[in-house]
Amino acid sequence: MSVLEMKVPSPGESITEVEIATWLVKDGDYVEKDQPIAEVDSDKATLELPAEQSGVITLKAEEGDVVQVGQVVCLIDMDAPKPAGGSAPAAEAPKQEEAPKAVEPAKQEAPKPAAPVAAPQTYATGAPSPAAKKILDEKGIEAGQVSGSGRDGRITKSDAELAAVPALGGSPSTATGARTTTTTKLSVLRRKIASRLVSVKNETAMLTTFNEVDMSEIFRLRKLYKEEFAQKHGVGLGFMSFFTKAVTRALQMYPDVNASIDGDFKVNYDFCDISIAVSGPKGLMVPVLRNAENMSFAGVEANIKDLATKVRDGKITVDEMTGGTFTITNGGTFGSMMSTPIINPPQSAILGMHNIIQRPVAVDGQVVIRPMMYVAMSYDHRIIDGKESVGFLVAVKEGIDNPVEILMGGDERKGLGL
Repeated sequence: MSVLEMKVPSPGESITEVEIATWLVKDGDYVEKDQPIAEVDSDKATLELPAEQSGVITLKAEEGDVVQVGQVVCLIDMDAPKPAGGSAPAAEAPKQEEAPKAVEPAKQEAPKPAAPVAAPQTYATGAPSPAAKKILDEKGIEAGQVSGSGRDGRITKSDAELAAVPALGGSPSTATGARTTTTTKLSVLRRKIASRLVSVKNETAMLTTFNEVDMSEIFRLRKLYKEEFAQKHGVGLGFMSFFTKAVTRALQMYPDVNASIDGDFKVNYDFCDISIAVSGPKGLMVPVLRNAENMSFAGVEANIKDLATKVRDGKITVDEMTGGTFTITNGGTFGSMMSTPIINPPQSAILGMHNIIQRPVAVDGQVVIRPMMYVAMSYDHRIIDGKESVGFLVAVKEGIDNPVEILMGGDERKGLGL
């Protein structure tokens, strides 16, 4: 018999262990080569584990197990014949036959709840505990009116508290309604995110500065060129390309915002790798646009679309989510009006976008209605001073308020690649 030992491959540099999130097959199933057999969580992403060969699989790890890179997680018998198409229903047959049998013990055990009633009474039956007696005395309730659930029928403090609810004019349902809880183990990815966010709060001097931007010009450009842009470039003209272009311009104006701390040293980057927060099935991911400062509007939109699709399909790689120098997150898609985003370490700053609201604002001495958005920038005060943080956010505002002059060189068609 030729058996293949399937080991956990390395998902990326510095990752030494993963957690078996979900087995996509059962023990004894026949699997095809390259068929996804499991989803594994690392501290950076959720990845699929494909079968290396075809054959019958024997699982060697349980869901929730943390396994080391290189550890054997299953065996594949490559000599096992592929089962006929009708074999799967046959495998389910025993379960259907056993189902009625499982019901029989329940029927036999049904009379058992009556057993406590028949139990012989003792001196403790109907007697309240000291704590219960105090509650009953305060509420004027006789012990004989309360059914004890304690040992030998003793009235417990909980029994007295439940009995006191109707006496106070409350509804018994407030105390006797369903009060279930569910405990679920956090994934490796979620635990890592939690650890990183706590460390940011504890290890950085994080401050947040706010401003607001007028989206009128962007609305005009999108309405005027949306269809032509989509026909020419094959992607939609969204808000993120404008904000990405405004951010890369501001980062080049204020290089310390595009830096990080490494021990006693400050590391400045002469490139702008922009992390874009994307919501996926496993939580918030931050894929990176490499050298975003060199991208066109169409290039930004195409790359964001591609990365977002990979996140939602669970196909994003670790390399595509590491190495960013600055992050943009858009809470406005979920209706957030204002927030203080948390820095994505080891970066030193993050820009938070929010929802767009039609609000009255003063323009040239007149009150007009404009589509306005609050923006927030959280930054590490250890290397970014207040003057730089405010100046950076003002530079972003300039790009959004006046995109044609600031981001497109005065020619909106040429700027959009039309």
